[in-house]
Amino acid sequence: MSTRGRQAEAARNDLALLRAAHEVFTTQGFDAPVSAIAKEAGVGMGSLYRRYRTKEELLQRLCLIAMERSLESAEAGLAHADPWEGLALFVRAGVADRSGALAPVAGTIEVTDEMWRVARRAGEVAARLVARAHEAGVLRNDVTRLDIALLIEQFSRPAPGPPAPEHDQVKQRLLAVALDGLRAPGATGLPGEPPSPEWYERRWGQAP
Repeated sequence: MSTRGRQAEAARNDLALLRAAHEVFTTQGFDAPVSAIAKEAGVGMGSLYRRYRTKEELLQRLCLIAMERSLESAEAGLAHADPWEGLALFVRAGVADRSGALAPVAGTIEVTDEMWRVARRAGEVAARLVARAHEAGVLRNDVTRLDIALLIEQFSRPAPGPPAPEHDQVKQRLLAVALDGLRAPGATGLPGEPPSPEWYERRWGQAP
């Protein structure tokens, strides 16, 4: 096999591993053996360990990808001409990507400098998206960027029981309800204080 062919095969294996790891970890739990990931991906254990020496490295890579996708979704939302539709696009994309599905590993893995950098950039863009919606009067003024991030986390949780078409239908209905609940002015005030950035980051460990 040529060098280009080997590189293409390695890229395919890596993509298969990442997809399998996300599926296994978010459905079977983060204690699932890496052998289950290799089996799901259809690759050997050697291929897995050549790319990721430890489970932590694999989880770090998955988290970084989720953060990068969140950044892309926030940028796409900000590029939308309509403040509400841009915000809704961001929320729907986060739910579709299940970008918050890896949140339960917070505090259990080391957060790399690149992860902090991308996460903070994604937060900055999302904050601009939320501020624009507030200024346009379409987002209730007691909802913060972190409220929306945590809402996406909740929708990223796997549904109980075996996969079924009804799960996605129910999720889309509830997401529509949630989006309507974000619209200004809001029927009732939200209870308690909004989540703080310090608490949100502290879940992942000490920031550099």
